[in-house]
Amino acid sequence: MQLFVSGEAQIMVATTVIEVGVNVPNASVMVIENAERFGLSQLHQLRGRVGRGAEQSYCILVTNYKLTEDTRKRLEIMVRTNDGFEIAEADLKLRGPGDLEGTQQSGIAFDLKIADIARDAQLLQYVRSIAEDIVEHDPGAQRPENEILWKQLKSLRKTNVNWAAIS
Repeated sequence: MQLFVSGEAQIMVATTVIEVGVNVPNASVMVIENAERFGLSQLHQLRGRVGRGAEQSYCILVTNYKLTEDTRKRLEIMVRTNDGFEIAEADLKLRGPGDLEGTQQSGIAFDLKIADIARDAQLLQYVRSIAEDIVEHDPGAQRPENEILWKQLKSLRKTNVNWAAIS
């Protein structure tokens, strides 16, 4: 790696460890073999290793010829955009949010009763602003008009979460 960073070597073959801590501005081409095996975030991180200098850069995704529909969608997203926020949103829609209070990194581990975190983002933002307003104006849950809301929230939160146990 040091030979590549110093410019003595023009080609480097590496594992995915390359995604961390390498900054070679003149690196302009990356070939990712078996790209279908990687998730969107890892592909985006790997692709970020090239194109840091003034030269045109390329990230070539080499895949198996038999791709699942999900894999095809993932790779199409990588081809379509370099925007990390767009990639993260697409990943959320494809894989689900995971367990916000635990260790599951994909899927729907918690059960939202009314909304879908990916599909209903605008609605959830709107409802959050309403909730913030209620908490700001009734922090002690004393207003009669909010009584049923506070009772419902307490019933939804049946267990305490030990955030210190989540790493």
